[in-house]
Amino acid sequence: MIKAQSSIFTISFAILVLCSTFSVAPVTTTAQSLSAGTVTGVVVDPNKAVVPNATVTLENAVTGYKRSMDTGADGVFRFDNVPFNNYVYSVSATGFAGIQGGINIRTSVPITLTIPLAVGTATASVTVTSAGSDLLENVPSAHVDVDKSLINRLPAGDPGSGLSTVVTLSSPGVAADSNGGFHPEGDHFQSQIVLDGQAITDQQSKFFSTQIPVNAIESVEIITGAATAEYGDKTSLVINSTTRSGLNKKKPTGSFNGLYGTFGTTHEDGAVAYGNDKAGNFVAFNFERSGRFLDAPEFTVLHDRGTAMNLFDRIDYTPNTKDTFHLNLFLARNRFQTPNTFDQQDFGQAQKQLVNTFNIAGGYVHVFSPTTVLSINPYYRLDNVKYFASPNPFSDQPITFGESRRLNNVALKADLSYVKGKHNAKFGVQFSHTFLTEGFNFGITDPDFNDPASPDFLPGLLPFDLTRGGSPFLFHGHTDIKQEAFYAQDNITAGNATFLLGVRFDNYNGITKDRLLQPRLGVSYLVKRTNTILRGSYTRNFETPYNENLILSSTTGAGGLANGVLGDTSNLPLSPGHRHQFNLGVQQAIGKYIVIDGDYYYKRTQNAFDFNVLFNTSVVFPIAWERSKLDGIGARLNLTNYKGLTAFVVAGHTRSRYFPPESGGLFFNSDLPAGVFRIDHDQAFQQTTQVQYRFERWKRLAPYVSFTWRYDSGLVAGSVPDFASALDLSADEQAQIGLFCGGTFATPTSPILACADTNRGALRLKIPADGTENDDTNPPRIAPRHLFDFSVGTDNLFRTEHTKVTLRFTAMNFTNKVALYNFLSTFSGTHFVTPRAFQVQAGVTF
Repeated sequence: MIKAQSSIFTISFAILVLCSTFSVAPVTTTAQSLSAGTVTGVVVDPNKAVVPNATVTLENAVTGYKRSMDTGADGVFRFDNVPFNNYVYSVSATGFAGIQGGINIRTSVPITLTIPLAVGTATASVTVTSAGSDLLENVPSAHVDVDKSLINRLPAGDPGSGLSTVVTLSSPGVAADSNGGFHPEGDHFQSQIVLDGQAITDQQSKFFSTQIPVNAIESVEIITGAATAEYGDKTSLVINSTTRSGLNKKKPTGSFNGLYGTFGTTHEDGAVAYGNDKAGNFVAFNFERSGRFLDAPEFTVLHDRGTAMNLFDRIDYTPNTKDTFHLNLFLARNRFQTPNTFDQQDFGQAQKQLVNTFNIAGGYVHVFSPTTVLSINPYYRLDNVKYFASPNPFSDQPITFGESRRLNNVALKADLSYVKGKHNAKFGVQFSHTFLTEGFNFGITDPDFNDPASPDFLPGLLPFDLTRGGSPFLFHGHTDIKQEAFYAQDNITAGNATFLLGVRFDNYNGITKDRLLQPRLGVSYLVKRTNTILRGSYTRNFETPYNENLILSSTTGAGGLANGVLGDTSNLPLSPGHRHQFNLGVQQAIGKYIVIDGDYYYKRTQNAFDFNVLFNTSVVFPIAWERSKLDGIGARLNLTNYKGLTAFVVAGHTRSRYFPPESGGLFFNSDLPAGVFRIDHDQAFQQTTQVQYRFERWKRLAPYVSFTWRYDSGLVAGSVPDFASALDLSADEQAQIGLFCGGTFATPTSPILACADTNRGALRLKIPADGTENDDTNPPRIAPRHLFDFSVGTDNLFRTEHTKVTLRFTAMNFTNKVALYNFLSTFSGTHFVTPRAFQVQAGVTF
């Protein structure tokens, strides 16, 4: 057991008091997101007189973002909560010629425009057209921008994992994993969500925590390249999310939807936004129930019911032109069963899990001058996870276990933004205090699992063998983790070049202690003649250990409980990792409708992290390897709206090599690699193609079709190095991979015990030929798979003007492809992709 360490009580108490102040007095809460911008201005005529009732529009052709508003009697307009990006603005007014221009929003410092209109032909609207240069972003970091218009169209067949699905489908270099997980550029879940300025670096898969609902999100910037100095902890992928706001919604707007689908899936959600130019409120709720809540270890669904529910509320207040406030409140719960294999179902196994989340985040923005803005963001977050064993311990096979984890995070982030001339600078600090409490127990219930007569017998596990008179292993621990960070960065524009100069310092004080100074450097250059952007960067990154079950993993030492010596002192507990990262990229616009982006990355990490999963369950333990070398390519092609047709393609190739020795985890159920190996994040190629077509000739009905194609060449699956090892699998495990010998296939009750036929192999696993397997150059892999989704719908079924009825039909995996995400993975377990599923959704928008 690890005793609680001393904590920074004064800082924690101050932050809690500040959060409490926001919660009891929402009248002092923010108008704009700390990760979004503000555009204000005035429209004038040739005599400098203001123009009322002019329509001002902001639009981005790549993301599909579009917002419009009319100027008031004073000719003034204001757009709050605008995601960072390039935009084309346009203005139209009766009696004046329309006008448009470009604007780049990359800071929370408000941008002020004075837009003059020339007298001309009476105009009701302006058609926005983009030159190739308008499609490009001259910044050193590779990233993808996703607007809610695309989020609403992507297939979301994984309950409780809507945001993860958006990231996996729309980001280059991201490999799909089971249960809504993903591997960003060769790492395992090494990502963070920044929600209106709140950095959440703990895991957000549905069995770790609960995700923010996608109907609460306005847009997402997914940073896959070099992270700037303001981002720390987990930097392989940064999901910078801006939530929706009720500001300037003088007439309430919103939506209500109901869905029914295969596996008894039901979904209800609603969202309402309302307010004025001073205050606004946005609230969203979601409820999901499914008979296939998690990706199961069998293609047939067994014991897999679950529910997810959440409530999100954002309150905004702008008392004057200098100060803005906001408050985010989030309550959520996931409750679900752990799916069984056929053998576990026969034993009556009935494990389940409960996840509760509470989050409160306040924010304050003060404008000192047209060039300087202060942002302060305090927040508190609680994740409480409980895993329940079956009522009869011996129904659990091969072990029975349970856990209770509690994570409390109190944090404060503050930064000062300065924009003037060629400089776009930011200086900031972050303070975080995380309280971890863990309880875990297990007992062996299968006499064959650790048989003393077996050559693989582990003496250290004998005291916990319930079949031989042992008693359960019991663990309880608590610790505090304190982190401080300081950063400074400046994006300098010099002609066609943009230079990123940044530095970050992190101090980590948890079970272990470490600190690191991290330079963050980059450059991008626009070749105007060819509409090409070239970029390159170097970053030094400080990667902190995963907090999930960190205390127990830090006490087990090398090989975990496989050594049978709890509290092994020959290896240090899990310590932060130090990473060198290099990126080279190019972005190319082709005409007015196509933009292509490619990025090469190389990451070398000392102390590289992963998870050790407990069989096929959602219980995981962080582990660390001595080092890793990751490199690969990510690419994205965008087709902007061409006569109703839009599309994108994302692709990636990753090499993910890890080097022993290993520390932490509970490795008593798997063998550890002896040398360099490809971990199960390694995949030769994956791609997603998403095509949408809106029938513009029927604009009032607003019908559309959408098609998604996902291809994965197959992650590494190291448990079956040759066909002989496949013969040692159980009958059910052989059936899971589709093992065959000649014309004979294994079934869950009839294994293949020997095979002399040269026509042998597995349908869902690529097993190396005898004598050719190599953990580094030729590991076994999951077989390639193609998954297809299709949807058709209308945004205005009855062709009404204001309140509109929507209808949508979706078919996921409509070819009913039987395929695996992973198989007997030390890091993920065994999980099948979703079988063919149909959904019908109806709703109303107003």
